[in-house]
Amino acid sequence: MRTAVHNPFQPGSDVVPEIWAGRTEQLSDWRDVLRPRLQAGLFERGRTVLGEPGLGKSSLVRRIAMQAERAGDWVTPQIRLALGTDPLKRIAAEVLKLADRAGLPAARENRISSLLERVQTVAASGVSLGLRDREGVEPHTALTELLVEIGHAAIRQNQVVLIHVDEVQNITDEKLLSQVLIALGDAITREVDVTVPAVGTITRSLPIAVYLTGLPEFDDRSGSRKGATFARRFATTTLEPINDDDLRSALRPLVVTGWETPSEDGSIVAVRLAPDAAETIVDVCRGEPFLFQLAGQRAWYAGSGDVITRPEVLAGWGQAEQEATSHVERILERLPPREREFLSAMAELPPWERSQGQIAAKAGFAKPTDAGTTSQRLDRVRGIIGRGKVYTFRHRAIEAFLTSDWPSLEQ
Repeated sequence: MRTAVHNPFQPGSDVVPEIWAGRTEQLSDWRDVLRPRLQAGLFERGRTVLGEPGLGKSSLVRRIAMQAERAGDWVTPQIRLALGTDPLKRIAAEVLKLADRAGLPAARENRISSLLERVQTVAASGVSLGLRDREGVEPHTALTELLVEIGHAAIRQNQVVLIHVDEVQNITDEKLLSQVLIALGDAITREVDVTVPAVGTITRSLPIAVYLTGLPEFDDRSGSRKGATFARRFATTTLEPINDDDLRSALRPLVVTGWETPSEDGSIVAVRLAPDAAETIVDVCRGEPFLFQLAGQRAWYAGSGDVITRPEVLAGWGQAEQEATSHVERILERLPPREREFLSAMAELPPWERSQGQIAAKAGFAKPTDAGTTSQRLDRVRGIIGRGKVYTFRHRAIEAFLTSDWPSLEQ
């Protein structure tokens, strides 16, 4: 009954789990703002979604992409950039697939044929010295112009184009990063003239949506290069852990109606989640989407009956403790020493004493203002803490790890 095939929980990056929790603001942004405005020909900035590992950045945009595909939009797969990859080469390869879908290879215009050939060279060779020496426009400019042609085709066919570039923090070359941002940014800001029946010629923006996802380092790495132009072209969101009410809402259908699975005799049985078991999953995961899926997955495997009980959640979590520990340790290990020192000092103080001055003193900083830049980065860039008169942990798994025996649940 509770087999691996029918387990609705799916921990791991880049997957869209069947039990979805939270992120309603970002999902409604696509449904109610970004897509309608692009369809209407209105300019809308691209979206940059950043956050620490395990917060579901890629899963969020893949869910948006699935909604777009169901609506018939032209969507790229997740263009994941490995460290050292030529980003223009990867993006060009996927843009050529969009061009095929738009029917551009069938066009008889020499201009489009030449443009396709140029981008095909980029997709094959990347931004090499030999390519730069060839006659014609720069590789990133050719990519922009092809996106513009795809946008024209999307207007004619009443479609929206969605491009998702993942792991953008891995673009470490400043020149390449600049070219990628310019190529994509120029496409989404391009205005074109179109003829509307009974109205005449109007100017509109292209229906192209661009999502960039990655770690907070992208904000650091591109900050000095992107400047005001980037801010005008891309709106950045730093994801935080999901609040407990959203997690409860995600589990509610399992509590009330259950999850339908086939039994050994072929009949359909609903596997339900006991209310106290649901509350335990919410408690142990501390708002982390990855840990939420991990706790649910292990609870599913911890028994075989048609009700997942609290003891089964606890047993499953016991098997997941090491992975949960490693998950938080990896986040902390990625931080610069000064930021780790700040968090450790903050965790050693009672919650009501976590002011900047007290934390700075505990961390051994010479004066409170020495902690200003560090706390700003932990707040604005990483989303780990919240600054105020009293500082708070927004990343509750890190807080629990530093201030208690969590993830261990032993009393």
